[in-house]
Amino acid sequence: MVTPKRRRRAVVVLQERFGVSERRAYRVVGQQRSTQRKPCRPRPAEEDKLRRRLRDIARRHPRWGWKAAHRLLRREGWVINRKRTQRLWREEGLRRPQHCHKRRRTHASTAERRRAEHPNDVWALDFQFDETADQRRLKLLNIVDEHSSEALAMRVGRSCDADEVVATIEALVAERGAPAHLRMDNGPELVAWALREWCRLAGTGTIYIEPGSPWQNPYVESFNGRVRDELLNTEEFGSLAEAQVLIEAWRIEYNTYRPHSALDGLTPAEYQTRWEVDDQFVGTPNPSPDLPAPLRAS
Repeated sequence: MVTPKRRRRAVVVLQERFGVSERRAYRVVGQQRSTQRKPCRPRPAEEDKLRRRLRDIARRHPRWGWKAAHRLLRREGWVINRKRTQRLWREEGLRRPQHCHKRRRTHASTAERRRAEHPNDVWALDFQFDETADQRRLKLLNIVDEHSSEALAMRVGRSCDADEVVATIEALVAERGAPAHLRMDNGPELVAWALREWCRLAGTGTIYIEPGSPWQNPYVESFNGRVRDELLNTEEFGSLAEAQVLIEAWRIEYNTYRPHSALDGLTPAEYQTRWEVDDQFVGTPNPSPDLPAPLRAS
């Protein structure tokens, strides 16, 4: 009981449940009589509206914290600073995700030295697993553009072999063009000759991380963590078709609705549009030496 509002409620509870006197309740709770009897100022209608919006955000995205909610409020036109958002978030008793401590790596491998310089430069691939309500396996193929943080594809199926990986990549290439490099681990579907031959014919390089070193593929691993935390751990899929619909809807929301701090508060779709408007070399495998520095902060 560290706020006057909570102490006021405690005084009332002591009087009603235990029949103690008013002054005795004040001494037990540590409340001043003047504070207890001072009428509360009515809350402005604008603040009530803001609090309702924060509750709506927390209800729709239960794994978001106040920082993500603050970025979304600013995008919606609210004039509010970070301290006020944090205070209201706490007063409403909304949940804050536990902080995850990351391990620092002191060495850089060959896979880590290659950084994406522009959109469509490096695509990161990885698999993720879940199950439907009948305990049958779901296998997700996640493909992320490392520069724009855009979730390019989230293929959902009971299985996914090398030919299906190639088919998924070809569908993206038909829309966006071939990337300069693919970053992935040494899984059997990703080292198969079908994928290697496609990369050779398309002129796409391959960057394989070292075995047992997922930190060398950080963008897709971070994306997998968000998928697990915000989608797979909160949704129960009744069937494969339901999983495909819900996961695709989440991917679209991730790209077009959720602001990213690494993109200065933009969504991946907005960042891609701004990059194209600024006449950057989107999809060019070998950008010229005078290519302007990317908008994204390192």
